[in-house]
Amino acid sequence: MANEQMAAEPTQAELNELLRIRREKLAQLQETGKDPFTQVRFDRTHFTTFIKEHFDQLEGQTVRLAGRMMSKRIMGKASFADLSDRFGRLQLYCKRDVLGEDAYKAFKKLDIGDLLGVEGTVFRTQKGEISVMVSEMTLLSKNLIPLPEKWHGLKDTDMRYRQRYVDLIVSPDVRDTFEKRSKIVREIRNFMDSRGFMEVETPCLNTIPGGAAARPFITHHNALDIDMYMRIATELHLKRLIVGGLEQVYEIGRIFRNEGMDTRHNPEFTTIELYQAYTDYHGMMDITEDMVVHVCEKVLGTTKVTYQGTELDFSKGWRRLTMADAVKEYAGLDFMNMNGEEALAAVQAKGLTPEKGKDSWGDLLALCYDAYVEENLIQPTFITDYPVEISPLAKRKPSDPRLTERFECFVYGRELCNAFSELNDPIDQRGRFERQAQLRAAGDDEANMMDEDFLTALEYGMPPTGGMGMGIDRLVMFLTDSASIRDVLLFPTMKPLD
Repeated sequence: MANEQMAAEPTQAELNELLRIRREKLAQLQETGKDPFTQVRFDRTHFTTFIKEHFDQLEGQTVRLAGRMMSKRIMGKASFADLSDRFGRLQLYCKRDVLGEDAYKAFKKLDIGDLLGVEGTVFRTQKGEISVMVSEMTLLSKNLIPLPEKWHGLKDTDMRYRQRYVDLIVSPDVRDTFEKRSKIVREIRNFMDSRGFMEVETPCLNTIPGGAAARPFITHHNALDIDMYMRIATELHLKRLIVGGLEQVYEIGRIFRNEGMDTRHNPEFTTIELYQAYTDYHGMMDITEDMVVHVCEKVLGTTKVTYQGTELDFSKGWRRLTMADAVKEYAGLDFMNMNGEEALAAVQAKGLTPEKGKDSWGDLLALCYDAYVEENLIQPTFITDYPVEISPLAKRKPSDPRLTERFECFVYGRELCNAFSELNDPIDQRGRFERQAQLRAAGDDEANMMDEDFLTALEYGMPPTGGMGMGIDRLVMFLTDSASIRDVLLFPTMKPLD
């Protein structure tokens, strides 16, 4: 009995020989008028998993399948193969007396990785495995590079991201992650649409990078002879639409930030931003929580997930905690009862050194929060009431103008989303932009630029509005137990190979 499975990784010499043999097989097929690359269509009737799930109805029925051959086991006059399609795998039973002498010989010459179209009858083998007895087989495309058995080690992990197409072929778990990602995005849309929101599209190219504190990618528009920026957020355009009266809008789209790469950051990533007139950040907390619960229930069937060995509970009732109270709890500093000088002394006593120009009461509160709080926020937690210095687009709290009506949601010590009661006072907004411009002039290339058109929009009048932005890649990471953002991006940014 000769079995052909996906073998261990070959040496370079062995690989060269395999490549030569496969190209010889292709040449022979082409010489005999059986070039697989001339095939243009194969009408299949079923997918592999559907046959398994509906075997009782399909037993004895003729079906047509298409997919990639992932294994082959030659056993004289009868052989087995595994066919893989988008949803799973199914065993093929190839018998010489059923296929015919010539077709059976052709099957024996096929290679692992070849793409096939088959027609046959659904049945169960003596060992109880649901299979298809193949009566016709068509080679739809020829595999010329042997498939790896598995990926391992840092070098191979790198190649997984570079050659995602191979990763998807050989790794069912990877395919499942991206199937889940698609469902997550679909359910986010379903949720937003059910709440009466309108999906819109805004420009990726802008004359001003705004809506976030981030370093932009800069490009040049030849016809206009001006520099332009890839968007770092969709916020300012979406709020213009609120001014225009659309009242409930959202956008799921790609964002570009010219920053470092690590397990949580990629230069381009996907967010959802949503804005709703006549609500505030409390309303945004409610809708954020409801949306994540909806996605968990629809995609996973549960609100409890395990992420990197830790159970996360996304069910309703997320903790809500002000930034000052969080710093008091985890750092032991009561900022609400300190002035600026007292706060600076307390921070320095903790061994923290503020950046030049960022030593105000609000900056120091944020500094302590970053140093002592974030890593402790494992279960979903809303941190609210951020200082105005780090919230240039959020409305001030009427009860304390040092703070804004802003929150961020943290899970597993990581930011999941950011939201405000949106600043709609054009005079206050201009002052915030001016402070950002000063920071930019002092060398902070992540500070906001002055956006005169956005200020003009605010002067026409924007209603009280709540807005929220969430990193979809981060959410997908949590819901698929993916350690790196690269595991949830089909084609992450990679440094070119030499």
